[in-house]
Amino acid sequence: MQKNGTTQQQILAAALSKFASRGYAGTSVQDIVDAARVTKPTLYYYFANKVGLYQALVDSAHDERYRLMQEAVKRGHTLKEQLVEILTALFDYALGHRELMRVAFATAFAAAEELPKELDYTGKCKRSFEFMHSLIKQGLAEGMLDRRFNSQELATGFHGSMNVYVISHLLMPECTLDRRTAERVVQLFLDGAAAGKTIHKGSAKSRKP
Repeated sequence: MQKNGTTQQQILAAALSKFASRGYAGTSVQDIVDAARVTKPTLYYYFANKVGLYQALVDSAHDERYRLMQEAVKRGHTLKEQLVEILTALFDYALGHRELMRVAFATAFAAAEELPKELDYTGKCKRSFEFMHSLIKQGLAEGMLDRRFNSQELATGFHGSMNVYVISHLLMPECTLDRRTAERVVQLFLDGAAAGKTIHKGSAKSRKP
């Protein structure tokens, strides 16, 4: 049998739909071949097993997001511009790949027993985080971010905010993901983390005139 890219994509699309709606454990190989309208031997020709198929989808999500981050950062000159470009690109990707994002986040939050032990995804999660971390470290080195926080804390805060917005959109589609949202998230982050910020003890009402 000669490999056919169209058939492979057909299987991936069917698997994605099933995994996104039923989860890994709730989806059988038979469910996938029925949806893709192929035979089991055809599926196994392209993917070793169900784990391999699921792995291909998870890898696709992480690899494309990482590629988009690398491309987006080139469009910005300052840290603020770079972060806005990254968020905008990732938000656009999430809008166009809701099912894939649902599978990726479900994988990250799944209990150990819910997924096969041979599934590997943490390395690519760390890769994306370290890319963001490198930008934050540069911002600290250049005096743009508040040194009261270390680079790990700042990167975790920003990376977490990014993921929370995507998850919020998956749960509540009315939560808008667009460039304006990206700009607001970055501004919120920088308002709290920019260099030169000070923490005032007590509220305005408690201060003496």
